[in-house]
Amino acid sequence: MSKNIIYIQTYKSPVGDMILGAYDNVLCMANWKYGKTKERIDRKLENALNSNYVEAYSEAIEEAKQQLDEYFTGSRIHFDIPLLMVGTTFQKSVWHALLQIPYGKTASYLEQAKQIGNEKAVRAVASANGTNAISIFIPCHRIIGNNGTLTGYAGGLDIKEKLLELEKSVMKKENT
Repeated sequence: MSKNIIYIQTYKSPVGDMILGAYDNVLCMANWKYGKTKERIDRKLENALNSNYVEAYSEAIEEAKQQLDEYFTGSRIHFDIPLLMVGTTFQKSVWHALLQIPYGKTASYLEQAKQIGNEKAVRAVASANGTNAISIFIPCHRIIGNNGTLTGYAGGLDIKEKLLELEKSVMKKENT
């Protein structure tokens, strides 16, 4: 049985290198190249989509690069690229909840669990956030601890902090 293809390219963001991936010309991955979940997410996508990675051009990846460039310069606060979320029904509900957190704002795992209608699922919500393969576009960096502290992030807490600082500075400029 032949394998499908996930086209990938490296994106050098101002805060760290990412691997962008597209399946059937839809973005399915924006993962940190040196993040702690890289191998687990790679295996999950390859297995679920019966795919191999091939480094090559994809229109979806080019659009993702353009939107990320705009995000990092502060000229984009909403993404409008189609996303392929690969996960369980529960994980997808968690990721959809992440998409509801406004640019420049944060929420806690508990708030996110309440948003999906299961306030006792805080640990499961945290685990689902940790398997998000489409960082920044699905903004798991906007989730913080109940006490306001930064908590785990696949790209590392330093990248998470930089993303939150970027968004806050853009919002501050827009409000002045």
